[in-house]
Amino acid sequence: MDRKPNIALVGVTGVVGTTFLKVLEDRNFPFENLYMMASAKSAGKIIDFKGKKYEVEELTENSFDKDIDIALFSAGGKVSEKFAPIAASKGVIVVDNSSQWRMDETVPLVVPEVNPEDIKKNNGIISNPNCSTIQAMVPLKPLHDKYKIKRIVYSTYQAVSGSGVKGIEDLKNGLAGNDTTNAYHHPIAGNCIPQIDVFTENGYTKEEMKMINETHKILNDNSIRVTATTVRVPVFDSHSESVNLEFEKPFNLDELVGVLKNAKGVVVCDDIKHNVYPLARDVTGKDEVYVGRIRRDFSVDNGVNLWIVADNIRKGAATNTVQIAEELLKLL
Repeated sequence: MDRKPNIALVGVTGVVGTTFLKVLEDRNFPFENLYMMASAKSAGKIIDFKGKKYEVEELTENSFDKDIDIALFSAGGKVSEKFAPIAASKGVIVVDNSSQWRMDETVPLVVPEVNPEDIKKNNGIISNPNCSTIQAMVPLKPLHDKYKIKRIVYSTYQAVSGSGVKGIEDLKNGLAGNDTTNAYHHPIAGNCIPQIDVFTENGYTKEEMKMINETHKILNDNSIRVTATTVRVPVFDSHSESVNLEFEKPFNLDELVGVLKNAKGVVVCDDIKHNVYPLARDVTGKDEVYVGRIRRDFSVDNGVNLWIVADNIRKGAATNTVQIAEELLKLL
């Protein structure tokens, strides 16, 4: 592209949408014109961005009649289901942060450090994976390439910001002694809730099935056996994951740590002599995925345990979306 792109942000007033703006500024993403869109309720709001005032416009079927190259969506599945195809039909490339298109066979599901080549397969829509899947894929892909992952056991400890404003408010209220349950079936303060999203017929939650199905799609390998337990915890920001891997090939632990240290987007934070390992508070506001507690699983032949932590609103959502847009610029 011999000019700066025109960009639209859909759902700009939400938790992820406002983070889009921070990430675009932090990464100095180039653009000529920027259009901010949201629901009728937010239309008319004025947002200051990079020294300029922008008025939020209501998202309508005519919003993409103007010259827009890339639209970053974070407005929920129903909005994406309706408006992403409209935008794509008018020549806009949509990068969607909802779950709507993730398992659609015609839509690439992309983590730029893992499968950037899939971006080229888009038909106008590219899907951003689930936050907990994204942060796992960044360190797991180089390990899969080296040792061939046979089985994955995910146990996640997910922050309330993943539920949006209602989740954050429930935790704030609970910590103040006034339990509310606007986002969850139970008070979140003082609890770990082993349910994220609704239960499916097989006893897993939708969140757990997202991790399983998205892992297969992103790694392009349905032979990997995957199971997951996803838990909402009373932490404001950043998801933590205990990940147990079993490989087909034997490994040297020091070599494995070296693979992770050389992996794009990964920071190894693992010094148990000094009680150093990734913590949610420490990684909040960062774009990298932090890995620690790296140790052999002696219960199987070729197993390893990892503790993986990342900012779920940045790398788990807004940053990954913007990184996809950065890759798109190389192709336009």
